[in-house]
This record gives sequence, structure tokens and C-alpha cells, in this order.
Amino acid sequence: MASEQRNPTYGPGADPADMAAEIERLKSELLDAGWKIAELEARADVDPLLDVFNRRGFERELARSLSYITRYGAEAALLYVDLDGFKTVNDRHGHAAGDALLKAVVAEIKAHVRASDVVARLGGDEFAVLMWNVGEALAAAKTRDLEQAVAAASVMWDGAHIAVEASVGAVALAPDSAAAALIDAADRAMYARKNERRG
Repeated sequence: MASEQRNPTYGPGADPADMAAEIERLKSELLDAGWKIAELEARADVDPLLDVFNRRGFERELARSLSYITRYGAEAALLYVDLDGFKTVNDRHGHAAGDALLKAVVAEIKAHVRASDVVARLGGDEFAVLMWNVGEALAAAKTRDLEQAVAAASVMWDGAHIAVEASVGAVALAPDSAAAALIDAADRAMYARKNERRG
């Protein structure tokens, strides 16, 4: 009967060489599975369109940075970027055009920050930049620099020149702060700047 059949690799009388080979094979499969899991976990923190951190990945990086600042007292700032008029781009030209513009915007943002800074898409047309060794004055100046950088980003789509502007707010990271509270504070600073620009 089938239930009485045995795998000759295991059990009493099995060839030790066969057992050793089977153990090595299983170890190799386990190692491969571990690498695949690690890769999937890493991709879960990345925006698939723009290849920058998504909100989940950014919140993890921000929490890690806050722990470092609390322990060692380093300076850092969080910049919150919101695109002005992006919905109109999607409505007029379609989502493919919007995606192309988002890629151009992210390329400009990354070109205007350091490799050590962290750029993320928090959702839709909202982005964040975590900048190290930056005080409040320099962070405030950087907000204007990024507004100009975003305004310079553009794409040609079906013969149309497409661009957007941005409002950027900044807050300094403080020891013992919560990541969610800092993102909220940077968001409020961005809205204050947006109202200032409208006025």
C-alpha cells in the first residue's frame, strides 16, 4: 500500500551520504526562501512607481532617526512637499501623464538633496525629505530651493508642456518626538506655506 512506502533517504537503513545531500539541499532552499522574503519585505517599503520609500518605509526611517537624535543629539529636519495643481494634470492629461510628471518631480527633488538624505512619497502628490545635519534656518532655505526645483520639473505629453508647483514646509527633529507628530507638524507648516503663496 502507498502508506507503507518509505522515502529511502530517511529512516533506519538510509544511506548517510543521501541524508547529508538532502540536508544540504533543504538548507539551500531555506536560504533562497530567506533571501526572497527579505527582498519582498524591502520592496514593501518602496513606492513601485518612483523607487523611493513609501509612507511605511519612511515612517520606519524617521522613527530610527529620532532614536538616534534622542541618543546622540544630532540635527535633522523634515521637509513636507505638496504639489499644487496635480489633480488638474491627471484630469486634463490622464494618469500616465501624471505618473511621468511625478517621476520628473522626484528626479528634481533627489537632484537637490544629498545622497544621505531620505526622499519618500507619503501618498498621492505628497512627499517628504529627511535631511541630516540641517538646522531650522537651513531647512527653511531648503524649502524655497525645493519649491523652485519642483517648478523646474516638466514633461512633454502629447505636445503639451506639463508642470506643477509645490508648497514645502519644514520642521526640525526634536529628541523624544513621535514620528507621527513630526509628520503632522511638517504637514501644518506646508499648509501655512501654501496659504502664504496663495495670498
